[in-house]
Amino acid sequence: MNFPKIAEQTIEKLGGKSNITTLAHCATRLRLTLSDESKVDKEAIENIEGVKGQFSTSGQYQIIFGSGTVNKVHAEMQKQMGIGDMSTSEVAAAGSTANQPLLQRLVKGLADIFVPIIPAIVAGGLLMGIHSMLTSVGFFWEGESVATKYPEFADLIDFINTIANAPFVFLPVLLGFSATRKFGGNPFLGAALGMLLVHPALADGWNYAKTLMEGNIKYWNVLGFEIEKVGYQGTVIPTIVSAWVLATLEKGFRKFVPSYLDNLVTPMMSLFIAGVLAFTVIGPFGREAGSAISAGLTWLYDSLGFIGGAIFGTFYAPIVITGMHQTFIAVETQLLAEVANTGGTFIFPIAAMSNIAQGAACLGVAFAMKDAKVRGLAVPSGISALLGITEPAMFGVNLRYRQAFITAMIGSGLASAFIAFFNVKAIALGAAGFLGVPSIKPDSLAMYSVGMAISFIVAFSISAVWVKKAQAKK
Repeated sequence: MNFPKIAEQTIEKLGGKSNITTLAHCATRLRLTLSDESKVDKEAIENIEGVKGQFSTSGQYQIIFGSGTVNKVHAEMQKQMGIGDMSTSEVAAAGSTANQPLLQRLVKGLADIFVPIIPAIVAGGLLMGIHSMLTSVGFFWEGESVATKYPEFADLIDFINTIANAPFVFLPVLLGFSATRKFGGNPFLGAALGMLLVHPALADGWNYAKTLMEGNIKYWNVLGFEIEKVGYQGTVIPTIVSAWVLATLEKGFRKFVPSYLDNLVTPMMSLFIAGVLAFTVIGPFGREAGSAISAGLTWLYDSLGFIGGAIFGTFYAPIVITGMHQTFIAVETQLLAEVANTGGTFIFPIAAMSNIAQGAACLGVAFAMKDAKVRGLAVPSGISALLGITEPAMFGVNLRYRQAFITAMIGSGLASAFIAFFNVKAIALGAAGFLGVPSIKPDSLAMYSVGMAISFIVAFSISAVWVKKAQAKK
C-alpha cells in the first residue's frame, strides 16, 4: 500500500489541511474533528485504498482503516500536515460535546474513565482464567487438577492468582487515577483517594455482608458520628463519585486559595473532605447502588433465562452502534470483582456471540458477492470481527448490506439463548470472540464452543443466501 498517497488523498477529500482541526487514531479508525463537515467528499473517501467505512458521531469524523493500517496512515498524515501526537480523548474534547444529549455524554464519560484501565483488567482477568484452569478438578484429568497432580507447581499457581487479583483488589486506585484525570483534577490525588478506600487498616470490603451479620464491624467515632471502618475493594460507583467530588473540590479551592498556599492547602483539604464524604455518604450509598445494578442485571438474566439471553444477544450489535455498550464495562467490572457471589459476567460471552455473528455475516457477504473490492474488504473485516474487533465489519460491510446485519443479529440471538440456557459465564475480560476461550469458566467451555459454532453457522449461511438473493433482484 502506498501510504503517502493514501494520506494525501484522505487529507484532500476531507477538505484539505485547513479543514482538519484535530487528528488521532484508535485501534482501527482515524478520529478527526473538522471545521466544516460539508466539505468532505464521502464518495471519494470510500474509494481510497484501504478505507473500510466512515461515519460521523459525537462531533468526530471517523474513517475505518483496520488494525495496523490505521497507524501507518495516521503517521503519514501527521507528517504531511506537520502536527504532533494527539490522544483520542483530546480529539473527543474538541468535538461538540456541549450539544450532546445527557445520556451520550454519560456513556462517553464512562468510556473515557474505563478505556485506559482495560489493559490492567484484561491482564488480571486472563491470569485469573489461567489460574482457574490450573486449579479446576477434571479440566485436564478425571478427578485431579494441575495443582493436585503436580504439587511442586502449587506455589507458582498461587503466585499467578496473586498477580491476577491485584487489579481487582486495588481497582479503586486505578479508577481513582483515571476518573479524577477525566474530571479535571490531579490524578495522583485521585490515586491517593483510591488507596484510602482500600487501606489495609480497614475491614475487607469483599466480606462486608458477612462481617456486618456477625457484628464485627468496627467504627470511628468522629464528633458523635459513627463511621464504618470498611474498605471498598472492587467497587466502581463509590470510587467514581468520590473522584468527581475530589476533582470538584480541588478546582473550587484553586479559585480562592492564594497561589503561595495552593500546593499546601488545596491537596490537603480536597483529599480530606473527599475522604470524609467517601466514608460517610458516597461509599455506603455507592456500595449499595453498585451491588443493586449488578444484582439486578444478574437477576434479570437468571430469571428470564434463555429468553433474556436471546433478547440481549439480538440487540447487542445495535447497542454497540449507539455506544451504550461502553457502560457495560462498569457492570462487568463489578460482576468480576464479586465473582465469588455472581459466578462471573454473562455480558462477555454474549458480546462474543455478537462479534462472531458479525464476522460470520461479513464473510457471508464475501461468499455471496463477486465484486473483488467488496471481497477484499469483507474477508479481513470478517476475520477481525471473529477475533473481537467488529467496527470494520459492522460499519464497512454489514450495515451497507443490511441483510447481513439483520442476519448477524439473528445468529447472535440464537447463540446467546443457547449459552444463557446453560448459564455460560466469564471470569475474566479479554478478546470477545474466538480468542475469548481463556476468559470463560472452565466448566462452561464446551457450551461456549457450541454457542460460537451456532453463531457462526447461522449468521454465515443465512447472510450468504439472503445477500445473494437481494443483490440478484437489483
